[in-house]
Amino acid sequence: MAQKKQADLTYIDLFCGAGGLALGFEKAGFKNIFSLDNEPNFCKTYRANFPNHTLIQSDISKIDAKEIKKILKKQHVDVVIGGPPCQGFSMAGSIGRKFIADPRNRLFREFARVIKIIEPEYFVMENVARLYSHNKGQTRAEIIECFSNLGYTVSCTILNAAEYDVPQSRRRVIFVGTKSDLPFAFSKEKTNRIKTVWDAIHDLPTLEVGASSVIPNHEAMRHTPQMLKKMAYVKDGGDRSQIPLPLRPLTGDSRKYIRYTSTEPSVCVTGDMRKIFHYSQNRALTVRELARIQSFPDSFVFTGSKISQQQQVGNAVPPLLAKMIAQRLKKVIRNEK
Repeated sequence: MAQKKQADLTYIDLFCGAGGLALGFEKAGFKNIFSLDNEPNFCKTYRANFPNHTLIQSDISKIDAKEIKKILKKQHVDVVIGGPPCQGFSMAGSIGRKFIADPRNRLFREFARVIKIIEPEYFVMENVARLYSHNKGQTRAEIIECFSNLGYTVSCTILNAAEYDVPQSRRRVIFVGTKSDLPFAFSKEKTNRIKTVWDAIHDLPTLEVGASSVIPNHEAMRHTPQMLKKMAYVKDGGDRSQIPLPLRPLTGDSRKYIRYTSTEPSVCVTGDMRKIFHYSQNRALTVRELARIQSFPDSFVFTGSKISQQQQVGNAVPPLLAKMIAQRLKKVIRNEK
């Protein structure tokens, strides 16, 4: 069998969001057949950054086998990628209910349904790290069994984005399935130097609260005078314990009211980072700063409201992590070491 040329490698992106996974696979030389998501604001950003891609804005459960095959037009699919939301952690296992049977995990089942229809050579599924050990490993075993029943050999591991040139400590579980009997071997090539928050954002223009710049998405949010007073007490790498007791929030998420540590990778970026402060400026990070921490280039522009933009950034797979996975997969497809 002849080795495939780089341009021949194809992928489909389910639950594509703003396009973090897609960007990584594009940078590794894969060609998009189509992507799918149901969130209007996320889709708007995806279209703005991938104008030549076919994007289906729909609930995945509304797409049947006939429509999928019509879109494919008999094109060969090397890999299906995606991160289906899996929410049934608290109930699944605790009352004897299986993870896959939990109705809140219907999107995972839809991901598997599309895999069954398309029958790609490979699939890549990303999710939160706690899925790996949830229910004493039974959830992971259920997922692997599900794909094994579809004819895939499944490899599963936890990767930390900080070890792959992303300036952020972000642990995610990655499942890779292959039609081959040989399991996928994850890359052992890690970055030589861990990137820090300072590395990622120090060269961006300094901003006062509410100010903006010519750099896309680099616009500082507005804070109340009370919030500004609280954060002024928190030093580089500090937390709420540095705020005087009369002002200190006594309840709430302990991961809030902290400052980024400039000399370390960022804490995990989520959809709401408004109460985690710049290491030296008295404000939360801008969407552009958060995007840099997620390893998006400045040319990637996020659209919609500021809250939506933060959610788009926080929900994304870091493109550099996605690129590493894609490059490793490309070597496997081409029978390279």
